[in-house]
Amino acid sequence: MESGHVTTPFGRRSMTLGMLASQALAETIAPGKAIDKWKLYRALCEARPCLGISDRALAVLNALLSFYPKNDLAEGVGLVVFPSNIQLSLRAHGMAEQTIRRHLAALVDAGLLVRKDSPNGKRYARKGQAGEVEHAFGFSLAPLLARAEEIEGLAAQVVADRQLLHRLRERLTICRRDISKLVETALEERAEGDWLAIAQHQQSLVTGLPRNATAVQVEAVLDEMELLREEAVNRLEMLSEKRKLSGSPAQTERHIQNSNPDSSLESEPLLETEQGERPAPANGPWNGQQRKPGRDEKTDGVGLKAFPLGLVLRACPQIEDYGPGGGVGSWRDLMSAAVVVRSMLGVSPSAYEEACAVMGPENAATVVACILERGGHINSPGGYLRDLTRRAGRGEFALGRVLMALLRANGGAAGAARVAG
Repeated sequence: MESGHVTTPFGRRSMTLGMLASQALAETIAPGKAIDKWKLYRALCEARPCLGISDRALAVLNALLSFYPKNDLAEGVGLVVFPSNIQLSLRAHGMAEQTIRRHLAALVDAGLLVRKDSPNGKRYARKGQAGEVEHAFGFSLAPLLARAEEIEGLAAQVVADRQLLHRLRERLTICRRDISKLVETALEERAEGDWLAIAQHQQSLVTGLPRNATAVQVEAVLDEMELLREEAVNRLEMLSEKRKLSGSPAQTERHIQNSNPDSSLESEPLLETEQGERPAPANGPWNGQQRKPGRDEKTDGVGLKAFPLGLVLRACPQIEDYGPGGGVGSWRDLMSAAVVVRSMLGVSPSAYEEACAVMGPENAATVVACILERGGHINSPGGYLRDLTRRAGRGEFALGRVLMALLRANGGAAGAARVAG
């Protein structure tokens, strides 16, 4: 500051301890200290959440800094700027004068500016005979220079926190993907355990996370999610060891087929693309032949597994509206509902009968439920069902992956779903 005494605000504005502290801090600037004003302003923008100021207040401060003639804020050089509110409004992109006054007060309260009011409250400078400014009344930028290290430290902390949050979100995304894939694999392999509960627990953790979650909140959810992933991995490792000890040729063949890299969830076209978009035939171990189930696997048709009714209803909740009495409580109810939906979608009886013959009645009804769930994405349900039937006959159709994709799309829960069997 240019004087070593305390200055009080003009008019009805009262003096506060914060103003007194800001003025005292401005007196402690080290001799010769200087800093690039725009570099400091960028640090202020980063540290804004910690300083409790708005982006509009920063726009006003930007305008004030533009009236400071030098590029560096330096000790020993006049740090008072004295533009009128009209001039500030022009450099603040036409901001209203009343708004400017409010944000100037916010900057003063935050300890970033010090008022140096004239006797009549006007902002001006008194110059000497040589034209140099001898005394100026307006806003002193000295607190910015005095707090430069503090502001830069806050900005660095904000950047570090943002990077930490980004890394935590990346880990959370990978963990969510891992759990989904592991549950999917467990359902395909008919592993023992309540895998649907794991999927639903994962979904509840994600939905309970606020949209603008902090790093602490994300880390807490990530810890639980990693424990859930560890549990899923341990269960599947135990299943793998068990099958190594008591494996049969049929089980070995099934394991190889399920590991086909060409049948990933993302490449499964069912209910994700419209009719006519089909992948190339799989180059797996079928070689065009029918898949052989293991001894411990319940199958229908050409080896398609019949999945639990509870899973089907969670993935395809709309089918329940067409069941006897407006609900589905058994496989018989689901097949009755599928006949109603088949007629509603315009699927011919012959196409549905062929699907039942190839896939089995339970799986054919499940496929109809899936088509109903994503009916808006399919141009010709009848032609699509025939296409899936042909693919099922060649062993190129993975119903489990479709159900898991729909389960995730529906939020992992269907309130009216009933677990059968």
